[in-house]
This record gives sequence, C-alpha cells and structure tokens, in this order.
Amino acid sequence: MQLSEFIDIPAIRTSLSARNKRQLLQSLGQAAAQKLGLDAAAIVDSLLEREQLGSTGFGGGVAIPHGKVEGLDRVYGLVARLEEPIDYGAIDKMPIDVVFLLLSPPDAGAEHLRALAAISRVIRHGETVEKIRGARSRDAMAALLLGSDEPANA
Repeated sequence: MQLSEFIDIPAIRTSLSARNKRQLLQSLGQAAAQKLGLDAAAIVDSLLEREQLGSTGFGGGVAIPHGKVEGLDRVYGLVARLEEPIDYGAIDKMPIDVVFLLLSPPDAGAEHLRALAAISRVIRHGETVEKIRGARSRDAMAALLLGSDEPANA
C-alpha cells in the first residue's frame, strides 16, 4: 500500500496548534470527522482506546495515532506538523511535532497494517522526516509524502 492511496492531501496541516496529547487527538479527530462525515467523539474515543495499549509515539519526534472506527468505509490518513512540539509519551521520551493519523474500518485488519507499514517506511528515514519538518506549505509536504512512495514502486 502506498501513502497516496489513503493520505488526505487537502487535509494536510502544516501548523497545527496543540498544547498536549489529548488536545492533539481531539483536533485530529475533529478534522477527520469533518472530512469523513463521522462523529468526532467516536474517532477520538478510538484513538484514546488505542493509546491505552501503549503510546503511538514512534520516536524521533513522530507519532502515529491510529484506530478503528465504525462507519468508515476505507483507510483514511491525515498528516500534520505541529506549531510547537508536545510531550506525547513517545517510546524515546522525546516530544513530537509530526503526526500521521490513521483510521480504518473495524474489519480492515490487513489493510490497516499495510497502511501502518507504508507510514513506517517513510518515517524510519530521518532525512524524510526532517524535510517534512521543513516543508512550509501543504503542497510542499504533499510532494514529499507522495514522492516517498516512489522507491516502493521501483
């Protein structure tokens, strides 16, 4: 699976404001709910439920909050860069400033894992994450994200 198959390019946020993890998850849930026509509270509840299993703070300043949401008919992703880094309880204890939200239908087990793998391929390269941090527009960030799909196609 490629990022281009599930990342909502028009919904990319290049300067999202959040003071803490809960506020971040609420902002992401509301943004996704607006785009998907779903209940924001249900999305946020799904994300919080997943966080109780362990932090989705991947390390290196990146988090991948994800959850399964009733009523969703496809895998959906949203990317945001925060105005200021926040404590997220990441595995490396570092604050995060780049977020990949991933939502999937409850029965999309394999698709959900393939989407997580696609995100992981991008963020495990620190150089790509640094370029995402430096992108000053939605278009620049989108070009980086979609360009990162190309090596997997080769």
